[in-house]
Amino acid sequence: MEKKRVPMREQPVEDRIHNFDEVPLGFSAEEAVAEAKRCLQCANPPCMGHCPVLVDVKKFVKEIAEHRFKDAYETLKTSNPIPSIAGRVCPQENQCEGVCTLGRVGEPINIGKLESFIGDWAMDNDVEEPLDIVERPEKVAVIGSGPSGISCSVDLRKHGYQVTIYEALHKSGGVLQYGIPEFRLPKHIVDRELGYLEKLGVAINLNRIVGLNVSFEEILDEFDSVFVCTGAGAPRFMRIPGEELNGVYSANEFLIRTNLMKAYMFPEEYDTPIVVGRRVAVIGAGNVAMDAARCALRYGAETHLLYRRTRTEAPARAEEFEHAVQEGVIFRELVNPIKINGRDGWVESLDLVRMVLGEPDISGRRRPIPFKGSEFREKFDTVIEAIGTLPNRLFLERAEGLEVNKWGGIQVDKNLQTRIPGVFAGGDSISGGATVIQALGEGRTAAQSIHMYLSCKN
Repeated sequence: MEKKRVPMREQPVEDRIHNFDEVPLGFSAEEAVAEAKRCLQCANPPCMGHCPVLVDVKKFVKEIAEHRFKDAYETLKTSNPIPSIAGRVCPQENQCEGVCTLGRVGEPINIGKLESFIGDWAMDNDVEEPLDIVERPEKVAVIGSGPSGISCSVDLRKHGYQVTIYEALHKSGGVLQYGIPEFRLPKHIVDRELGYLEKLGVAINLNRIVGLNVSFEEILDEFDSVFVCTGAGAPRFMRIPGEELNGVYSANEFLIRTNLMKAYMFPEEYDTPIVVGRRVAVIGAGNVAMDAARCALRYGAETHLLYRRTRTEAPARAEEFEHAVQEGVIFRELVNPIKINGRDGWVESLDLVRMVLGEPDISGRRRPIPFKGSEFREKFDTVIEAIGTLPNRLFLERAEGLEVNKWGGIQVDKNLQTRIPGVFAGGDSISGGATVIQALGEGRTAAQSIHMYLSCKN
């Protein structure tokens, strides 16, 4: 038994800070087999129970170890419609890898990289999942094409339902397209994985904003059931003085301009510009903050992550944090902005206060408390706020009958059904911002609930 993982090859730091290419280079077939052979093949594997979509980790890893890559792909696809994506962005260290038995005596199996290896191998070799769909007449609308919409649509099509996705943007994929940078999730991977929906027979209507281009009532009239997965695309702000200044971005806007609109290729290939100063402050320490900081650094800025707690409490994935620090992002803990100062309408500096940690709050993390008299000012010319998101307000304001919880998300029961019969919801539209794999799991749950609802109805 090898206690250490097969090393993951990566772009050298000195190269990757000047491009948006993927940082991990992926396993070769030989490396994947060697890593899979480390698996203990536990009699009662804990990894599967800690996967939101219940991937049979033990089985697909064993198949890789035995060079049965096609079998491993089919095993993955029974639970996860987008393995190349999930393997790259899922927080495995807090789920399957976090409970890996091997982790007690060494390093856990690199389940995420094995998953993305198999997904990529299948795409590169034109391997497809065998399907035998028995068509049904019932029609289901899926509002949103992010992770939960993808998994719900796939499972419903496998049951034979006629599925139509309504996507507000000009590309499908939701947060997979606009929220995650190329160096973490190449968009050609997203596009190829989403091509699977069309092969299944899912209709995708782009540039269709439910509540604007088409009313929610029209959807209810036309379809037998509806799954709402509009995501959490509305940014949260700190609500401090100076947020109206030029040079202040929400992480949503900054990442949409970078990822979806390709501002880093302006003006040679794309038309969307972005203004990034010499010294950037990114507020927050989650995955979105890491993404924004690493993008700002690639634009050539000296980039500081300002966080009101310490690294121990930072919610970002360990790998993303490490990559950010390796690349030169400066992490500043126990500081919090209280005012943004400007000159001639543009950001000039930040007023900050030092923090101390008190007793744990409802999140289980120690509550940050301002240290009286510790205020200071520091020069920055760009500020990116990455402190969380809220569900789509335009849709909620125009979707009569949907109940909203205290967090601003859609209220659902244990089956993900809303107060409107036949209307279900999941993903970030009910949680306000979670993980890709959690959203995939909720999409699968919703598909099963919709299947039961329509089957009982008939």
